[in-house]
Amino acid sequence: MKTKIIKIDPSNVCESSLIEAAEIIKNGGLVIFPTETVYGLGADGTSAEAATKIYFAKGRPSDNPLIIHIEDPRDASKFTYTNETYFRLAEKFMPGPLTVVLPAKDNVPKETRASLPTVAVRCPSNPIAKTLIRLSGVPIAAPSANLSGSPSPTKASHVIDDMDGRVDMIIDGGDSEFGLESTIVKVEDNGTLTLLRPGKVTVDDLLTVCPVVKIASAVTDQLAENEVVLSPGMKYRHYAPKSPVYLIEAEAEKAFNYIAERSASSYVAALCYEEDIELLKIKAPNVHIYKFGAENDELLQAHLLFDILRDADKHTFDEIYAPLPRKEGVGLALYNRMIRAAAYHIIRM
Repeated sequence: MKTKIIKIDPSNVCESSLIEAAEIIKNGGLVIFPTETVYGLGADGTSAEAATKIYFAKGRPSDNPLIIHIEDPRDASKFTYTNETYFRLAEKFMPGPLTVVLPAKDNVPKETRASLPTVAVRCPSNPIAKTLIRLSGVPIAAPSANLSGSPSPTKASHVIDDMDGRVDMIIDGGDSEFGLESTIVKVEDNGTLTLLRPGKVTVDDLLTVCPVVKIASAVTDQLAENEVVLSPGMKYRHYAPKSPVYLIEAEAEKAFNYIAERSASSYVAALCYEEDIELLKIKAPNVHIYKFGAENDELLQAHLLFDILRDADKHTFDEIYAPLPRKEGVGLALYNRMIRAAAYHIIRM
């Protein structure tokens, strides 16, 4: 299909500029739009046919559930069975990068929720996304706007590379603010939370609302055989560039010695903390270096990660190396994305 591309300044959103996009959504079409996390591939979340179009455009397995995006947190009650815990979360973190899994009502088709009895709900803070949802008059089902398995898009250029010709419209709203997908939690029957996917809203943040937050094993490990996929990003190879990625857990000097050995006979790239770049240049002068922010600046690392992995696809690296993130704070979100990008290949020294 012919894809129309429009550009909108998120700091000055005019409703008239989004009327055509809203009509596409209403009529069962596909619109890619920016959010504060990553770009989303949107369609009418109440339409089975529209949801099926999303899976086809992405090349995404249909047992991988979609998230529905709403304009106001209170709208979740139209499509899910909400509870006190949900509204406490909504009061503190919505609009924003938090998705909550709740029991679904019958007006959410099984194609949107991958035949699960639950559906994931999010209220984005990006003004373009919020305006588009309101004008469309329906919840917008939207996974990340990339081909399934590849790094998620944080820039319009990423989306155009993957989706031009696969969707009706792409809205260029500039770079994503955060750069990793939203935190996903499931509200259990007893009111406690299970973290299904980490993001900017951290475990410590969640604990300020709910005293019990369990971390699903699939956050840090591979999904068990026959384990049900409760949210996006749990089961399949995700976030990966074409070149193999390896994570290294070691002191910088040991890691760089290893990378130097590999670069002697291979075309190697490395994600490197700013304070270690000069040492890496000395140890491994042939390595292509990606600046990965300061070691303690995990928000910047989150903002940079997918852009770096997408740039790597413009090269023909034999191997890509990166430091293994910690499993605390936003570091847990980085760990979750990077171990999947690396297909769980971790080198420990």
